[in-house]
This record gives sequence, C-alpha cells and structure tokens, in this order.
Amino acid sequence: MSIVKKATADQLNVMIFEDRQQLGEYAAQMVAEKINELLDKQQMVNIIFAAAASQNEFLATLIKLQVDWKRINAFHMDEYIGLPKGAKQHFSYFLGEQIFNKVPFANVFCLDGSTEDTQAECERYSELLMKYPTDITCMGIGENTHLAFNDPYMADFNENRLVKVVELAVESRQQQVNEDCFEHVSQVPSYAYTLTVPALLKAKAIYSMVPGPSKAQAVFHTLNDEISVKYPSTILRTLSNAYLFLDTESAADLDAQTQASVLTFD
Repeated sequence: MSIVKKATADQLNVMIFEDRQQLGEYAAQMVAEKINELLDKQQMVNIIFAAAASQNEFLATLIKLQVDWKRINAFHMDEYIGLPKGAKQHFSYFLGEQIFNKVPFANVFCLDGSTEDTQAECERYSELLMKYPTDITCMGIGENTHLAFNDPYMADFNENRLVKVVELAVESRQQQVNEDCFEHVSQVPSYAYTLTVPALLKAKAIYSMVPGPSKAQAVFHTLNDEISVKYPSTILRTLSNAYLFLDTESAADLDAQTQASVLTFD
C-alpha cells in the first residue's frame, strides 16, 4: 500500500492515497502503532471514535490488528437527541456494529441520546472524559467542515465545556440523508450532543479519515481557507500531532496550483 502524496499544510500532516481502502488500511496501521506505543508507557489508553461511513474501512482494518483492547477505554464524539432507544441511526449503534461489540474494550462509554435531562448527560460524559483523559481521537470531517457536530459558526475553538447540546445545521442533517441513514431530512433529529472542539483536540494524537467525492469541497476549505469557525476543520492546520488521510476523490478539488500553494510536499 503506497501513499500517493505526503505533505504538510501549516502544521497538519496530510496523506493522499489512491482509494479509500488504502486510506483506511494505512490509517488503521498508524493508529494501532500509536496505541501500542502508548501502552508501552501507560496502563490504559483512551480513544474517541467517530460514527460515519468515512470510517468504515479504517474500523474494519483496525479491529483485525494486534492491539490489547482490554487496556483501552472507548468513547464516541456525538449522538442524536430524541431518537427512540435502540434506533439503528444512533451513533452508538453504528459504532457497536463496527467496533464496540467486536473487540473486548475495558470500557465503552456512550452518550445517552434518550435521556430527558440533557444537562445532566453533558455533565456525566464530561466527568468521564476528565477521569479518562483522551489519548487518541479518530475522526472525520463533515461535508460542511464540521468536527463532530461542531458546525460552521457554531463551533468554538476556545469552548470551556467538553460536551454540549447543539442545534444541527441543515447541511449536517442533509449529510445523514446523503449517507442513507435517513430517508428524508425531516426525519433527522434537530438536536444532538457533541464533544466540543477543544475536547476532541485534547488528544495526544488525532487521526482524521476523509475519503470520497462528497468531501472534496470540505477538504478544499480545510486546507485553503483562513483558520476560523466559518470552516471548523481548518483548526486542524494548527496541530502537528494531527494527520489528515485523503483519497484521490476527496482531494480532487486540490488542483496542481492549489497543492503548490497550500501543501509542502515531502
């Protein structure tokens, strides 16, 4: 498996692969190596996972690699509010199918989207994140450049909270329809829990897997535009411990001139 191109955008490490399968396999190898490196130094490793189709190849590979899962605590980064308990559209359900129920984690900590006291749920999950400080964040980037459910202009790079309730942007709700999670945008909940940007980026290492043509515009903005909450994913460019994995489809809007101006190739 070979990297087509390897570069940096400001401090962000960028890798472009031929296809999403190569992307997912390479990212999984990197994450597994980081987990094992950390386990050589500490008793437990705490990881935040994203629930999205962009993570499929990565997660499918990761669960097959040599990792001592019994020394890992797992979290996820967002969850709908108001769906029936057990609904397959819950992000905790997706991650259960992809990884949480596939390997023997020490603990799996999920946001509860069915509880009525949303403030208490934010506090409960925040306390868990403080008790088990994040070592690794595995994430994607939304079609509108959101990180978790930190949508454009709603994201706060200096947020004091770790978890909050947000009203979802129409673009974020439509993405769930585009990914066949719902038949119509009217079925997508309007509110959700999300880990805040600072909570996601507290990790010692951050891996962002972003394949596919639907992410091409988001990738373009991530790498080209001013770092601001207009495009939340631009904050990744401030982090030397962050890795952005692209395929040729998600990198399609980065023409030769753009690549020359925003990327420093190895």
